Amino acid sequence: MSEDISIYLSGSKLYGDDFTIDQIEEWFKDEAEGYADLGAKEKEEYQYDYNELNNRHAFKHLQNRSFKKALGIGSAYGYELKPILESINEITILDPSDAFSDVHEVLGTSCKYIKPDSSGDMPFEDAEFDLITSLGVLHHIPNVSHVMSESYRCIESGGIMLLREPIVSMGDWTKVRKGLTKRERGIPFDLLDEIVRKTGFKVIKRSLCVFPMIPVLANKVGVSAYNNYFLTLGDAFLSKLFSSNIKYHRTKLYEKFAPASIYYILEK
Repeated sequence: MSEDISIYLSGSKLYGDDFTIDQIEEWFKDEAEGYADLGAKEKEEYQYDYNELNNRHAFKHLQNRSFKKALGIGSAYGYELKPILESINEITILDPSDAFSDVHEVLGTSCKYIKPDSSGDMPFEDAEFDLITSLGVLHHIPNVSHVMSESYRCIESGGIMLLREPIVSMGDWTKVRKGLTKRERGIPFDLLDEIVRKTGFKVIKRSLCVFPMIPVLANKVGVSAYNNYFLTLGDAFLSKLFSSNIKYHRTKLYEKFAPASIYYILEK
């Protein structure tokens, strides 16, 4: 990649959101197995690391709701839905990886696996689902605005979408980054907020999360940061405390003392 990406690193424009179909297809091929290749394809060893984070920022606010049909965008084995499985009748997972293509149930709940189209068009009827989750997925996708508009089309009136995304650049994506896929990049906070609102969703709740020092601390003590109640509680406190320090491309040490992700509960 030889292009100047300074406008994207500044956070004023989202890289990939205005790509041509050929550029989107190239990106799609690069990312299709990206998450699986980072270790997720080993099902016996796979551990979902965000159950407590999801509980704090989303699921605890949905305790009195039940759902007929849930769509998990990029949900791998569907384990992100574990805390509310008893409230869901049927699950569909939209994921490009062959590693998850034999998923037929999520811890006992019926599940259908479908591969997405590279264009971002979703093979579903209007208003087919009453719950959609997209947790840390859109930053792997170029045409974020289109995928969000498709999500809005596919959810029924009054339906809920849970959305969590990194709001930092995740470094310079023109270079190889250890532990990250080739194409993933965060989505600038203001631009994601604008996309959400332009799509038509009503924001029920919006909260900041993933304070960088919390995972560092968790690694030192040998626990999963966002499967731990107390660390997740501390993360929420620090993310709110340093909310005024948000910058997209963080190169200075003090800039990293800020939340790295945002969580939305959205309603159509």
